[in-house]
Order: sequence, then structure tokens, then C-alpha cells
Amino acid sequence: MKDVLIIGGGPAGLAAALHARRAGLDVTVLEPRGAPIDKACGEGLMPGGVAALHRLGVRPPGMPFRGIRYLDGRDRAGRRACATADFPDGSGLGLRRLALHGALHQAVVDAGAELGAARVHDVQQDGEYVQAAGVRARYLIAADGLHSPVRRALGLERAARGRRRWGIRAHHAIAPWSEYVEVYWGEHGEAYVTPVAPDCVGVAFLGSGREPFAERLAAFPALRERLAGAVAGPVLAAGPLHQRVSRPVAGRVLLIGDAAGYVDALTGEGLSLGFRCAEAAVEAIARDAPEQYVAEHRRITRRYRLLTVALVRATVPAPSRRAIVPLATRAPWLFRAAVAQLAR
Repeated sequence: MKDVLIIGGGPAGLAAALHARRAGLDVTVLEPRGAPIDKACGEGLMPGGVAALHRLGVRPPGMPFRGIRYLDGRDRAGRRACATADFPDGSGLGLRRLALHGALHQAVVDAGAELGAARVHDVQQDGEYVQAAGVRARYLIAADGLHSPVRRALGLERAARGRRRWGIRAHHAIAPWSEYVEVYWGEHGEAYVTPVAPDCVGVAFLGSGREPFAERLAAFPALRERLAGAVAGPVLAAGPLHQRVSRPVAGRVLLIGDAAGYVDALTGEGLSLGFRCAEAAVEAIARDAPEQYVAEHRRITRRYRLLTVALVRATVPAPSRRAIVPLATRAPWLFRAAVAQLAR
């Protein structure tokens, strides 16, 4: 019998596998897709997430960025208002999702964890063990993503409330023009530009609509002008983003990453939170105290939930959205304080 069975081989699941191996636990990771795995995401890792990766000995290639820049997406190049804030300590890292996943996957292989290919939709457990896909373990960590089948099978899913949002992303073959992740605020959504390589930027859109990538880009004149002539890569989409859970633990099953609930990608903290929750879940398992993770998960995600929910709700009305960049420009101390929170 295994010590830990991890369902889902994305970044959070692989980080959990590395922490488990460091704790001397026997681990199996089940993931139906072959490595490396791509995903529609902004590809910006906050300083806290970079530090978490380095503690695991994982250093994927990427482009450091100094902080966050907000711009008015309605304006054309040369006339746009903007607000800029540096991280107080350390740098973020823009990197292709494929590079991140490949580095984590290799680290897990080197650590001696067992990797298997299976899609899990059902879990059985009692007071001593949990079983899925023919593998029996003392504990199971579900890291199977935004629409987690394990979460659904255990009855932990709750109906999401409020506006549903989706994300869509593509890469453009152009040299990064900024040392910052740029966030363009538009009438109905945001555009995120992240430097991910010396000759490439990732462009992601968030919003309540599900329009094609080209139609989203047309709503941001300054960004469209900047990217004119740059070859765009394949488009990936994800959503709806808001996912709610009743609790992150059910018996011997612990949920981490997007499987444990998700508010929105607006603040760019998903990966950092996933790494921290992976470590906390393994610590609870090592102590044979899974309920300990409930309080830890609440503590780790509390600021993210409060900040993100407040920001998403506050920017639903069009006047509020139009006020975001002017407010950040007039109150730079407030913008710097918010970015400092994101850097953790």
C-alpha cells in the first residue's frame, strides 16, 4: 500500500509529490496526459511562487519581471494612462507552462516517485485507506484541476455564485518590451501580457464573454498595435473560473490547487497558492492529521479569497472598471501595497 496517491500531475500535484518524497513517503502520481502538459494561464509566477520552486530545487527557464503595471486598455499607444509598482522583495518569473511542467516532472522522476497514466472519476475509502484506479494508499491528494472529478465524486462541489468568467491565452513571437507583467483594463475584461522568453510574450484575456481571441484583442487598441505583425501561436481557453467547495478534506482525501476551489485569475496567484497548499497537505499527511489541513488551507487562501472576490465584484460596473487605472495612478502607495500583497 502506498503512503500517498496523487490524482493529477499538474504543477500542484507534482509539487506535492516532491514534498512527499522529501518527507520519506512512498508516492504514486496518476495523470492521463503525457508530459509536458500545457494550460491556458497567464504564465506569471509571483516572487512567493518562485521561492517555493527554488526550495524544491526546481529552477525552470524564464524571464524575470520586476512587478505589475496597470494600463487603460481603451487608449491607443502613446496616450495611455498607466500605474507601475515593483515587488518589494525578489522578482517574479514569466515562463512557458510547458517549461514549468517539464522541470517539475523531471524533478519528480529524479525523486523516485512512481508515475502512472490513469483518469480517475471514482474514489473509495474507509478509516484506514483510500483506493482509486486500482491503487491503494493511506491518503489521497486530489490535484485534478479546475473541474476536478474527484471533488465532484466526493460531493464537495458547491454551486458558484455571481458572474462567471473565462480565460483565453496565446503566445506571440515578439521580444518583451517591458520588465513588468502588464494588465490592460478594458470595458468588459482584462488583458495580461507576460514576458516568457527573450523572443516571446504570453497574452491572456479574462472576462465574462467567450469571444474568440482575435475579437478579444480588438477591444484593446494599444495592445493590438503593439502586437501588429507578431506571429501568434495556438490558442487555449479555460473556464468558467469560479469554483466553490464545501471543504478541502473528505476523510483521507485532501484537495489542493484549483481542485480545492478557485475564485479568479485576476490577481495571478494560482500557482503560488497551489505550491503552498501542496506543502501544507503533505505536512498534514506526515503527521497523520488530515483535518489539520482544513485550517491551513483556510489560512493560506484567506487573503487571496477576500482580495480577489472584492476586486472582481467591485469591477463589474463599467464606471468602476474605468476608475481602476486612474485610482492606481493617483494613489501609487495603495497600488504598491496591493502588489506587495500579491508578491507573497
